[in-house]
Amino acid sequence: MTLPTRRTLANPVVALLLLLLSAVSSSSLPPEDGIRIISAEKQIHLTGPIARVILTLEVENAAAATDASRVLLAFWPWEVEHLAIVRATRVEGKHRKKAHEPLRVEPSDLTAATPNGACLFSALLSTHLKPGEATTLEVLYVLTHAVDPYPAAIVGRSESQLVYYHDSAVLLTPYHVLEQATYIKLPSNRIESITMVDPTSRAGAEIKYGTYYNQMPITYLRISVCYEVGPFAVVEKLERKVDIPCQGHIKVTDQYKMRHDVAWYKRIFSRPECPRIWPLANTLSSSIKDRLYFTLLQGPRYGWHCTPSFTAGYGLPLEDFLFESVDGRRYINLTFGIPQLDTVVDDFATTVILPEGSKNPQAIVHFPNPQAIVHFPTKTSYSYHDAGRAKVVIKKKNVVGEHNVPFQVYYESNPTFMLADPSTLWAVIIVVVCVAYSLFQAFSTQAGNQDTI
Repeated sequence: MTLPTRRTLANPVVALLLLLLSAVSSSSLPPEDGIRIISAEKQIHLTGPIARVILTLEVENAAAATDASRVLLAFWPWEVEHLAIVRATRVEGKHRKKAHEPLRVEPSDLTAATPNGACLFSALLSTHLKPGEATTLEVLYVLTHAVDPYPAAIVGRSESQLVYYHDSAVLLTPYHVLEQATYIKLPSNRIESITMVDPTSRAGAEIKYGTYYNQMPITYLRISVCYEVGPFAVVEKLERKVDIPCQGHIKVTDQYKMRHDVAWYKRIFSRPECPRIWPLANTLSSSIKDRLYFTLLQGPRYGWHCTPSFTAGYGLPLEDFLFESVDGRRYINLTFGIPQLDTVVDDFATTVILPEGSKNPQAIVHFPNPQAIVHFPTKTSYSYHDAGRAKVVIKKKNVVGEHNVPFQVYYESNPTFMLADPSTLWAVIIVVVCVAYSLFQAFSTQAGNQDTI
């Protein structure tokens, strides 16, 4: 299969013109005066539909400037749309004495002043950067659906599947950058074409752009990388239901709706387009119940689309996840996220059904960007043997492996509602019958002794 080569930037004159145009289009932003980036390193790790970007920024505040309370991070609008998570840490010290201080990242109010529609986020510094001081920031952000299939559909499954990744060879930032380099790490060394911008070098599955010097703010230099990938799946929708009983085991039910997210397999009829989904799963609990660790392999194929959702369920011991707080409330400690680390979930909803009689539930999710979480008001869930139980629903879009963090649901419990459990009720009835029978026997014996006297 022939592919159009995208080496339009191989000419140094064209690259120089693009740099000049980007410099002219950029304008000065109103961040805190005096901040500049001494050195910047951008590492892009591509895995399936996910691009994990790690920025190492050495920033400096000018001697004649005021104290800096934040450092601005710039993203293009399409990056913000696919931005799953962004984290920033401040690095102090060197070698064994190195310490990482997490920073709070939030959208900036200076976005309207940026040229070309760039969006700004603020990494808030707990300790202000004084004039003449320098510090190092490490930023991690994850982009979903970062690659485009080429072509969009293939005829045969033996045909190579290629994807394009588009980015900038230079760092998008509102500050002046003295020195920077960009590294792109691909999942394999089967690379079809890359955009050449001097200086560019390649070593196996890694491509390096730079080093570049004295870059102006909001500079963009488009690059494209075309490489071969294997099939990978994307979860369109995942609905998780967590049933918390008064005693016993926690019941977790995951309902998936998945698709293959690269090229579509175009044929009039094919087995991958219409897979057979059996009502009963092929994985039985009898084969995994004695194992401490179990991995279920899901193998997507080209053109595969699981239109009907399938369900995966499992149980957890209640005593390992249910605790009591100092104020007397109970709370359940669970993990928000998905078991597939390199998979994207477009729409994720977690429903926690609390024991009967619970009231005043409160969910606490520890996310760097809590604005992306949607909490629904407390609702009531009904089943065939109870009078209604409170439930908490948490929704989020663009969920990746970095979202596998613990979250807690606090609630006030009523011990009397434990009698609503049929097993507990039968146990209480048996105890009452045994006590009544013992008392009856005691009274009968005492009455017989009195008659004898």
